[in-house]
Amino acid sequence: MITINKIKSVFKHLLILAIISFLISGCAVLSKDDKNSAPGSTFQKEKKDVPIYYDFGDVIIPNELKIDRDSSFVYKAPGFSAGVLALKGRVELGSLCNFFEDNMAKDNWKLVSAFKSPRTVMLFQKQNRWCIINITDGDFSTDVEIWVAPSIAEGGSGLLK
Repeated sequence: MITINKIKSVFKHLLILAIISFLISGCAVLSKDDKNSAPGSTFQKEKKDVPIYYDFGDVIIPNELKIDRDSSFVYKAPGFSAGVLALKGRVELGSLCNFFEDNMAKDNWKLVSAFKSPRTVMLFQKQNRWCIINITDGDFSTDVEIWVAPSIAEGGSGLLK
């Protein structure tokens, strides 16, 4: 003889099993790719993979890094920009160093020196400017500071003589 408690227990288990099956099938529907989209569709992959030039027109930044406006300071004048751009993101240190080495050369920067460790410093030079890229590899994110400054002319007066 089947008791009412046994029937309730079986019903609960079936209900839980049905809910789990529904959730699993719902997740599979939500994760479909666009293989079934119409041919000739004008949808394109987001431009997330494209690096960006922010405040310095000749220093390209990988899109995984986001600007920290509170820690940044950039001075701009016609045909000139200098200052520090602070960024943060989840990027592997080695690939970030390779990115800057490759892309800074494309923008006519010359790598002068580099210190590679969990805190990496890369020093680049152009004819009239210097760029220091300071990369600190953290546990959960990578912090990057990009310093751009003008070169000081030989005959000029100033504190750095």
